[in-house]
Amino acid sequence: MVAYTIRRLLLMVALLFALTAAVFFLFNMLPGDPARLTCGKACSPSVIEANRHRLGYDQPILTQYGQFLGGIFFGRTFSSDSPQPIVCNAPCLGYSYSRHQQVLTMILNAAPVTFWLAVGAFVVWISISIVLGIFAALNHGRWPDRLVMGISLVGYSLPSFFIGLLLIFFVILKFNWLPFPAYVSPFVNPVGFLKTMILPWIVLAFLNTAFYMRLTRNQVLETFHEDYVRTARAKGLPERTIVVKHALRAGLTPLVTAAGMDLAALLGGAVITESIFSLPGLGSLAVNSVLQSDLPLITGITLFSSTLIIFANLVVDLLYAFLDPRVTIA
Repeated sequence: MVAYTIRRLLLMVALLFALTAAVFFLFNMLPGDPARLTCGKACSPSVIEANRHRLGYDQPILTQYGQFLGGIFFGRTFSSDSPQPIVCNAPCLGYSYSRHQQVLTMILNAAPVTFWLAVGAFVVWISISIVLGIFAALNHGRWPDRLVMGISLVGYSLPSFFIGLLLIFFVILKFNWLPFPAYVSPFVNPVGFLKTMILPWIVLAFLNTAFYMRLTRNQVLETFHEDYVRTARAKGLPERTIVVKHALRAGLTPLVTAAGMDLAALLGGAVITESIFSLPGLGSLAVNSVLQSDLPLITGITLFSSTLIIFANLVVDLLYAFLDPRVTIA
């Protein structure tokens, strides 16, 4: 287990290094002048040239990458030859000249909103989908099974923006059951936080529950036909023990894979849901950075989100080893 963990950690480090290179070169070698994006429409050629020199865009691309990579580990100073240089402490993901803020600071300010959105929706859809998936498997071929599969089919068919707009129209505008979402920290106003997040949680949970119900049902049904399950039933074990301890645990591997990747993707920003409910999370920040052509911010958000996915992949691998020790042999 220790050797397996070390191998996965080394692989993650290699992937992170490759990720920084891929993200940097992808966004900094696109057609266009990044120095032109640092000032407004009235920017003169002399100011553009001065910004290009001040920001280091006139240096070779490999030198720029070395400065970017060094900023992540050791920090970086922008506009070092100006009277007021900008110091960006490690880990430095860049500096947004359009917003006059460090990229990491903006990401960390938006991350709590996305974190609570993703984790809350994750808890809702995992809890509901596992219970309904097991319920459908235990009633295989009967009307409860058909009902659950019909609900999952509806969940597959409806896009998130449609569900979100329906909830806003009926719950907020028509019946006034909830106020329009305005994010507050759960540590400042727990009641206001729940009123704000309940509808976004429902939207994300509704979409993902459909997939996880079917996945749980299929995995439980598949393990029901295994020899060790038949043996457990022959021994007279309670049905709850058979389902939870034997059938469900054996079928958790694909659930862990999908759940880890989906949660990591949501932590990187639920763009549509955050935009519909005006939540100031990473998804909304990413959309605004693209609309404003804020290249350093786009690069930082992409790197941050991709890092979360790589880290989630590591966690999934370690959970594999816990659920099935045979994977550590590979």
